[in-house]
Amino acid sequence: MGDVTFKEATLPNGLRVIAEIIPGAKSAAVGYFVNTGSRDELAGEEGVSHFLEHMVFKGTERRSAAQVNREFDGMGAKYNAFTNEEMTVFYGAVLPEFVPRLLDLLTDLMQPAIRPADFESERQVILEEIALYRDRPDSVLFERLQRRYFGVHPLAKPVLGTPESISKMTPELMRDYHARRYVPGNMTLAFAGNVEWQEVLALAEAMTAGWQRGRATRNHPSFTPQPGSQRDEYEKAQQLYLAAASPGVSARVEARYAARVLAAIIGDADNGRLYWRLVDSGLAETAVAFHHEFDDLGAYYFYFQGNPKNEQAIAAALREELARLAEKGVTEDELERAKLKTATSLVFAGEVALSRLFYLGVSYNYTGRYEPLDAVRRWVLHLQTYHLEELLEGNPFASSFEYRLVPVGA
Repeated sequence: MGDVTFKEATLPNGLRVIAEIIPGAKSAAVGYFVNTGSRDELAGEEGVSHFLEHMVFKGTERRSAAQVNREFDGMGAKYNAFTNEEMTVFYGAVLPEFVPRLLDLLTDLMQPAIRPADFESERQVILEEIALYRDRPDSVLFERLQRRYFGVHPLAKPVLGTPESISKMTPELMRDYHARRYVPGNMTLAFAGNVEWQEVLALAEAMTAGWQRGRATRNHPSFTPQPGSQRDEYEKAQQLYLAAASPGVSARVEARYAARVLAAIIGDADNGRLYWRLVDSGLAETAVAFHHEFDDLGAYYFYFQGNPKNEQAIAAALREELARLAEKGVTEDELERAKLKTATSLVFAGEVALSRLFYLGVSYNYTGRYEPLDAVRRWVLHLQTYHLEELLEGNPFASSFEYRLVPVGA
């Protein structure tokens, strides 16, 4: 995509503005990264972060929901938003000449009207979404695993909330949450692709001049994972669904890239150890692993789907492979394969402005520093077995917690 230049500034109101500028790019992406998610919700607010994400697109004092939709379409924008445990992100990608218009629209959306009529209609959408997820065994599996694995830690909270919490939620509660969490000091405005830095910086300052300064805090309680397992019958299940979690590393440390490579060695969907042990042999239809980083900790996740009659064999295979990994580590050959696959995915991501925006915004939000994709790729390719051995010190997989959903009567 050509030469890349990084720029950063903090506006007088405390909003951080960053940009990865690529003059030769054919597109540009803009996003607001808000440091808030389900873990930041107080009692009675469960699900408000995700609900608020929906309400943002329902309009502002300047625009109705229909006008918002038409403006995005009028720019030919690819746009959306997502909410997870720790972050809510609003983004769009356009041709470079539409960046000022996209910035104006996204900035306005950060101050949603939260109209009562829209609130009630969107409440039903959220309740239907929760019901849909509760009809999907894999979604139920991971929600229950997360709740049991994290226990009283705020990461145990479901992102969508519960039918009870959404039914009781009020516009006033949401406005209070927005005022507390959507403050400049808790947000990052990011650009990637073909943008003019001085132009977008001046526009951002003018467009957010009325925002009141403010910062938001996040609770970081201690967490000690407890090994164990739980097995539940589930009426929607036709197969065995098994997931497990083990302690990993946080999004703030460089070792997270080594952790992703280690997870790929264990559970790459096409060539991981668990694939050859379980899928290739016919014991399971799916056997994957991945590493997910949070603000103050991380987790390795494992997921299996297969015939209920193979339940014990699948669980035993997972434990055996993790024990073998802890005892013998990884081989040079499998490390090289996993490194190359991870590095290749970084190269592919670097070819699209929107993908670069996600890497830029998420990484900067957690670390407060710029980590170029090319530098990350080089670091991944230089990983050695001792980097992964450091991750295996203390045998984190000994603290795995398993959760299983099986058909009724299995």
